[in-house]
Amino acid sequence: MKEFLFIIRGEDEPGTASPAEMQQHLEHWQQWLGELIQTGHFVAGHQLATEGKTVISTTTITDRPLAEGKELIAGYLILRATNAAAAAGLAQACPSLRYGCTIEVREIRHLESE
Repeated sequence: MKEFLFIIRGEDEPGTASPAEMQQHLEHWQQWLGELIQTGHFVAGHQLATEGKTVISTTTITDRPLAEGKELIAGYLILRATNAAAAAGLAQACPSLRYGCTIEVREIRHLESE
């Protein structure tokens, strides 16, 4: 199995959802992650804070990521799958997609030590 990085872009809150809708969204995430863990696909993942630093050069650092709104990286997952198509299929079940988030799926290339 190969490892894939899921870069989750979009707002870190599901917009104007009610507290009950937000709770349901959280429960859907827990269910989805539970299934990924049980099937051996889950490796790691975290939600990211919206605040951050962007290093542009050896002399320039900004106080936040350059991207805003739907381009802001909300979090990431590392999952195992046989190929990119299978990894993308796993991503399609992400509960945040219905809130306008997108997921970029990238294969992780492990560096070989000499």
